[in-house]
Amino acid sequence: MGRGLKYLFIVQGEGRGHLTQAMAMEKLLTENGHQVVGMLVGRSQARQLPDFFVNGVSAPLRQFDSVNFQPSAENRTANMLKSILYNIEKFPKYLKSIIFLKDAIKSSGADIVVNFYELLTGIAYFNFKIDIPNISIGHQYLFLHRNFDLGDSGILGTEGLMIFSKVTSIGANKRLALSFREMDDDAGKRIKVVPPVLRESVLEMSPTKGSYIHGYMLNAGFAEDIMKWHGEHPEVELRFFWDKWDEPKIKKIDDTLSFYLLDDKEFLKQMAGCGAYASTAGFESVCEAMYFGKPILMVPSHIEQKCNAYDAMASGAGISADFFDLSALMDFTGRFKADEAFPEWARSARKMILRELVEL
Repeated sequence: MGRGLKYLFIVQGEGRGHLTQAMAMEKLLTENGHQVVGMLVGRSQARQLPDFFVNGVSAPLRQFDSVNFQPSAENRTANMLKSILYNIEKFPKYLKSIIFLKDAIKSSGADIVVNFYELLTGIAYFNFKIDIPNISIGHQYLFLHRNFDLGDSGILGTEGLMIFSKVTSIGANKRLALSFREMDDDAGKRIKVVPPVLRESVLEMSPTKGSYIHGYMLNAGFAEDIMKWHGEHPEVELRFFWDKWDEPKIKKIDDTLSFYLLDDKEFLKQMAGCGAYASTAGFESVCEAMYFGKPILMVPSHIEQKCNAYDAMASGAGISADFFDLSALMDFTGRFKADEAFPEWARSARKMILRELVEL
């Protein structure tokens, strides 16, 4: 293979997906004789890095202040006006972060930077002369693909998402677009379509079909939906995960409703054994549910998740709603057929992505 390469990872810290992708790709690279020399993660005031990530990566970990969504007063969806005003106010901090990234990249000794959809990485490459090659990775780059069409989905605001995605990948030698299904590459936009990179702990699990509904809420305000539906259907067991860190590890409401503090091993165990899955349409957990052959209800909390949900529905993975309509999920479960091609597509990710990471 020759000399192992050195990589620096820069990771958007919002949500769970980019973190688990970084964990999986660090393991992939190190197992193949390469080295991840550092892990730089964007920090959000509203969230803390989960223990599964802090304890699960080997590279030195540093955080920096970065752009993030602000939740609505009900802690359900992202409040876009509030988010814009908040991030404008915090811009002086972000300038420091951009300089921090520039210095960290140049002093890292890395051969290649891998950017997991962090906006300030693109801005650093735009403002400073950085010679180290940059590979950007994320599902969002698929939305830039010439053959990806949101059609008459009714999704508004996609122009802003496209601009955001382009800015994150300024200076990128290639964009690895994670996809639910195979598609041709788009060389004109430096887009290489690759499978989602699932961790070995997912690939090694054997799913079973339980009777409970498993779920994940990025914003804890959705708990009201769950509580209301549970009051009307107490016979259906619900096990939902959230990142409400001021709550105990397991908050047991009664015999058939429990809220779990986000713990990745427990999350995957519950995912593999559930009868159906409900979430706020984060790409990573949707992929995990598809791999396990679980029917999915997606409740997007911002434009990016709306696009995720639209794409997943195009693959027949699930349905979308404006709230946690678990009755609709149970109805869909009765007619759901798992995508038999997806597990094989996901299992091919390691070989394909390793090739893209070492060949520039």
